[in-house]
Amino acid sequence: MRLAVISDVHGNLRALEAVLADIGTRGVDLTVNLGDCVTSPLWPKETFEALQVLALPTVRGNHDRWIEELPDSDLSPAGLFARAALKSEQRRALYSLPTHIDLAEGILAVHGTPDDDSTCLLEETLEDGRFVPARRHVLKARLGNAATARVVLCGHSHRQSITLGPGGCLILNPGSVGCPVFADISVAANLEYRSPHARYAVLTKRNGQWGAELLALEYDWASASARALDNGRPEWAMALSSGIVG
Repeated sequence: MRLAVISDVHGNLRALEAVLADIGTRGVDLTVNLGDCVTSPLWPKETFEALQVLALPTVRGNHDRWIEELPDSDLSPAGLFARAALKSEQRRALYSLPTHIDLAEGILAVHGTPDDDSTCLLEETLEDGRFVPARRHVLKARLGNAATARVVLCGHSHRQSITLGPGGCLILNPGSVGCPVFADISVAANLEYRSPHARYAVLTKRNGQWGAELLALEYDWASASARALDNGRPEWAMALSSGIVG
């Protein structure tokens, strides 16, 4: 069994196209999407329409929820751009996505943690501002009863990783398809150096054991950067072309 895992597309149609083309060469049985589909100053409407045609099993991310339920005053500039670009029924469709999906073979798909789409499962921010892998007791608490799953798929942090958690639970974050670092958050300039590649993962079961490949693809990030610049977001343009903000 081979499962492609994508997350955090964030309206980057060019990155999504590159990832889908690569998935098509890898003989996967299913592709699952861990949410945060459209929020960005890029191509939210076009990305929604592309994903709608694919009809992938998709978990609701925090941004998929926020662009429907938050008042304008609480939305980021990227959220406001996405809200304006989408029709009301498209926003409702994102809001109506499930908070988690139980897949075959004991695989649980979530966006953040099993109980909170706005909290990273595998990372934490320390008092000195560093964004680091979560300590054991923090991860165990965040997993809760989901620690009994064979595999937990999570996104939200935009940071690729494979972790063997408590009880032998494999935790996979495929990274972000279209947004190496979310330029609207205040801590973005303090994060580690990243890269502009489009990221996803392939989960494979062999001889009863699960393993994963973490993939980072080149794509036309100059086009995505130019789109952000055209829409008045130079900080997004820098993040998309370099993986850093500031």
